[in-house]
Amino acid sequence: MTWSTPLLAFTAGLLISTLTAPVGVSGAVFLLPVQVSVLGVPSPAVTPTNLLFNVVAGPGALAHYRRAGSLGGPLTRLLVTGTAPGVLIGAAVRIFAVPGPRVFRLLVAALLLPLGVWLCVRTLRPARTRPAAVLPSGRATTALALAVGTVGGIYGIGGGSILGPVLVGRGLPVATVAPAALASTFVTSVVGTGTYALLALVAEGDIAPDWTLGLAAGLGGLAGGYLGARLQPRLPETALRLLLGGLAVGVGVLYLYQGLH
Repeated sequence: MTWSTPLLAFTAGLLISTLTAPVGVSGAVFLLPVQVSVLGVPSPAVTPTNLLFNVVAGPGALAHYRRAGSLGGPLTRLLVTGTAPGVLIGAAVRIFAVPGPRVFRLLVAALLLPLGVWLCVRTLRPARTRPAAVLPSGRATTALALAVGTVGGIYGIGGGSILGPVLVGRGLPVATVAPAALASTFVTSVVGTGTYALLALVAEGDIAPDWTLGLAAGLGGLAGGYLGARLQPRLPETALRLLLGGLAVGVGVLYLYQGLH
């Protein structure tokens, strides 16, 4: 590894987090193709490396949201309660059931393609047809968070990139969802990183995170997340949602092509 590789990881983390933090996404879901195709992180080590990125990058945006008084509340508690145990299940599935890079790429495509299309459709739908802001019941929200946490444990994305669009699609404001989604992503990433580190002691293969690249990207994400959170009130929400949806679709198409060929 040359000195330019960690610098590239830092730059990628900075740019991605600046873009995604305002809508409650850590950016790890968009760091996946950079790790695999540019930085050369092997599978399944790419998953814990992504979780390590979330651990280091998360406090940047969370610090601003806490200072602004928007961190905490019932939504945050419900999401953390569900996603934390879910990431443990996802880590076990990732190591023992989905180790191959081809299957991994196809699963990433299956996640990102519908998510990106759904986000774009929700954004372009006229305001009069959007549902009113409705928070699901506590049990339903926790069950959703558990399922998303499991998916996040498999892909190394913490789950916020799925929970955010789902909850915003129900009509909840981004200002409410973003801090809660990022908080759940941070907590589950801490749990997931520790789980993968322990599994690396008993399982074969590249399971432990790439500490150098994970920390470098995370430090970039730390600065980018804080900047993105501060920019949230000034950025057009519609443009951000469409950009995130477009990126998700683009990455999904790329991974689908690579997985099929």
